[in-house]
Amino acid sequence: MILMRNHASRSRRPASRLFALAGGVGLAAASLTGCAAFSDSGPSSDGTGKVSVVAAFYPLEFISSRVGGDHVSITDLTAPGAEPHDLELSVKETAEVSEADLVVYEKGFQAQVDAAVDQSGAPTVDAGAAAGLEKIGHDGHDHEGGSTHGESTGLGDLDPHFWQDPLKMADVADTVAEELATIDPAHADSYRANAAKLRSDLEALDQEYAAGLTGCARTTVVVSHDAFGYLTRYGLEFESIAGLSPDAEPTPADLARLQELITSDGITTVFGERLASPKMAQTLADDMGVSMKVLDPIEGLDSDTADQDYLSLMEQNLAALQEANQCR
Repeated sequence: MILMRNHASRSRRPASRLFALAGGVGLAAASLTGCAAFSDSGPSSDGTGKVSVVAAFYPLEFISSRVGGDHVSITDLTAPGAEPHDLELSVKETAEVSEADLVVYEKGFQAQVDAAVDQSGAPTVDAGAAAGLEKIGHDGHDHEGGSTHGESTGLGDLDPHFWQDPLKMADVADTVAEELATIDPAHADSYRANAAKLRSDLEALDQEYAAGLTGCARTTVVVSHDAFGYLTRYGLEFESIAGLSPDAEPTPADLARLQELITSDGITTVFGERLASPKMAQTLADDMGVSMKVLDPIEGLDSDTADQDYLSLMEQNLAALQEANQCR
């Protein structure tokens, strides 16, 4: 199935909106919320008439673009090719958070974004709360080494990678639409219609996964880091080399367990990823005489995926899982 996509134009660095106040304290106006912060000419005081949205990393930018359409101007805090787990904000980016009409982020996932949000008065959408995060290991397996070591988020035992579940993405989109409708009531119908269209696309993707991952010869998948737990509802089990953070180091016992699993389950593929080093996955695959291929966590785009979007990358992941697991 080919899903129809609606790309809103994206800009990594829209011009900052400076509030000229006596004494140069320009960030005070960021404490205004909702439509009360806007002049009669439109939501943004920079003269564009667009709502300024700051998204913390790519899946949230995708949602904001699809829901906001032509009525929003979007800044993605995580640059293309960068790993969102390791995000460090510049002074300029911190100011952009404070000056935004809306910040879409995941509380507890990126510490510096949390700090910038806490210092700002900008309205926010916490995507994790909107999605309904589940516990690490919500597939019912212990993941003895992989999913617990190297845990580096502020979410405790909750798995932050909700965007692997298309239906949770749809829930976040609905929440973003309602917040935008409050901020910019003149375009409320447009935001809600865009969210409804996106939900339709995401529900179709969910159906593709449910149908495409039935009748597989095997259900165990070895991946680079523990980013795919939300896909377990389609009947798969994921074992990771690293933990929640892709730069976590596995122990010799972790690697020995994975080697035994690859042999016992007849696994043919170890999956690496794009934004993090493939070295660990490639070494394990070489040691076991199996293939190493890419399963994209979709935490961000890079030069190889600049012409793709969340939907197309999820479809590519589905095809890779079907091939590796011999799904009919």
